[in-house]
Amino acid sequence: MSNPYVQRLRRLDACAVSDALDKLGLPGAVTGLPQRSGRGRIAGQAVTMKVGPGTPPPGPPRHLGCTAIEAAGPDDIIVVEQRSGIEAGCWGGLLTLGAKVRGVAGVIADGPLRDVDEAVAYEFPIFSCSLTALTARGRVVELGTQVPVQVGSVEVTPGDYVLADQSAVIFIAARDIERVLETAETIVAKEAAMAKAIAAGTPIGQVMGGNYEHMLKD
Repeated sequence: MSNPYVQRLRRLDACAVSDALDKLGLPGAVTGLPQRSGRGRIAGQAVTMKVGPGTPPPGPPRHLGCTAIEAAGPDDIIVVEQRSGIEAGCWGGLLTLGAKVRGVAGVIADGPLRDVDEAVAYEFPIFSCSLTALTARGRVVELGTQVPVQVGSVEVTPGDYVLADQSAVIFIAARDIERVLETAETIVAKEAAMAKAIAAGTPIGQVMGGNYEHMLKD
């Protein structure tokens, strides 16, 4: 059965959740990660992966990303940190196919995406800060899976909640998900009432007066 928090998060957009974070004084909104493939909003819990130069974890050699894909499912989003400054793909075409077959909700990559045309063809949702043709092989390795990572200015822990659409990528600490959802749902309901009033002919200046300006302070 799908996680009920993920179900509720899928019904919200990034702007509403960002407003909720502002109201609660919480971090979490990250811009500069445009959607490179797939369509529409994605939401789920974070399965994390850190990529950079160095020595891979001990054990039999594995291509980066395989462990994360095998750990993820339909209510999960794979979140990748590749902030090394080295131009090298932290996600690519075969990984995209593997994640799609697995039913993963999508990928957020704070690093270069490789094989974007394949991701577009697979209609698999990926958000990334840049694109590249350069392989990870010989440049970067997987430093860990299900470890804390950084995306933009936000620290992301495995199991945190993620929402992404054309406006932004939003991260919500698992401990805060209930109050963030409740706050965002209240904001959405208020804005829906305002939209209804505008559509019915109420002057927009009247609708978007003091109540709207101070909505996040109430």
